[in-house]
Amino acid sequence: MTPNGHGDPMLVIDKERHVFNVARRTFVDPAILEAEREKIFGRCWLYLGHTSELAKPGDFVTRQVGGRHIIFARNPKGELRALLNTCAHRGAKVCRERAGNAKSFQCFYHGWIFGLDGNLRNLPDEEAYPADFKARSTSGLQPVPRFDTYRGFAFVCFDADAVSLSDYLAGAKEYIDIVADQSDLGMAIVGGTQEYSIRANWKLLAENSFDGYHAATNHATYLDYLKNTNGGLANVALKGVSHDLGNGHAVVEYSAPWGRPVAQWIPMWGDQGKVEIDAIYERLVERHGKERADRIATRNRNLVIFPNLVINDIMAITVRTFYPTAPDFMLINAWALAPAEESKWAREYRLFNFLEFLGPGGFATPDDVEALEQCQRGYANMAEVGWNDMSKGMGRETPSYDDEAQMRAFWAQWNQRIFEAAA
Repeated sequence: MTPNGHGDPMLVIDKERHVFNVARRTFVDPAILEAEREKIFGRCWLYLGHTSELAKPGDFVTRQVGGRHIIFARNPKGELRALLNTCAHRGAKVCRERAGNAKSFQCFYHGWIFGLDGNLRNLPDEEAYPADFKARSTSGLQPVPRFDTYRGFAFVCFDADAVSLSDYLAGAKEYIDIVADQSDLGMAIVGGTQEYSIRANWKLLAENSFDGYHAATNHATYLDYLKNTNGGLANVALKGVSHDLGNGHAVVEYSAPWGRPVAQWIPMWGDQGKVEIDAIYERLVERHGKERADRIATRNRNLVIFPNLVINDIMAITVRTFYPTAPDFMLINAWALAPAEESKWAREYRLFNFLEFLGPGGFATPDDVEALEQCQRGYANMAEVGWNDMSKGMGRETPSYDDEAQMRAFWAQWNQRIFEAAA
């Protein structure tokens, strides 16, 4: 039985005939979204933030993750906490600021005060309550059922019985390691958040985030701009492979002609840029050896961690999450990630690349928004044309970066979780 009560499958897979089709109903049916809220966003590990956002004790950010409001904070002991942002008294959202530094959080409604560990510290007319009231576990801000970090990336899970974060990330850890190893002092989120929305289903953006097939056509303007405006690119071919990393996570890894602040030089960066890039590369070789340094410096990665964390390590690094508010509407948040010790020169070019291509006002995102919204509009013809084709590269032993093996890994995991079927 499907989530909407019909008996029709949402995926059709025939490995012998190289058929992998996805029902377009999955992008429009409110019952599907309700099932996703329970079985995917209610049970998977979801990205909360980066530990670099909480540099000092008392630092906090508030986020909406999987439909819940959460306070992500560093307490006076330096420990990280993920607390559900709802007062134990009447349920009001306690912290209404988006970020800051605080010694405690006070609910505006009746004045209850909570510590950064979530414990109830003070409340007006305390003598009206039992003597042990403040010490009761139910009186404080409740912690998120599961919270953990990996190489600076913080995750939460609302399923207390879920597997560990390490087991959940599976093969994706290798690619997070490659990103984290780019710095001597640690990677850090650069200040500021990109926030925008798309009138399309959230799974279309998951697909798009590691879809190498669309670049040459949908982003032709950007590629022409690089070739003709910026004084020349690196003499590097656009080619690579895709990998299924387990649990629905997947990556495309490839070479590309654009400049990477860590550490692929292009002519437009001039002599000063070559000195800067050479120095970054030499430090990578010292720390990791030449083979791994070359992989870090010259290979691009578009990584999707199921269901909705994207780490694109390309001409800059973007960390992106997105959540549906309706079958045909999603909200997106994105941040730039960079080595903490990066020079002013490298940071300038990184942020230029970040805004020029990856930002909502850059070359890529408007192209992608248009493509995804046109797909969503096309699903009005779903009754007559009901399937999306995801079969590209099914016959290849080693899928190319512009095949669709990575999307098939995503959809197989989606199907397994929604229908609780074997993978």
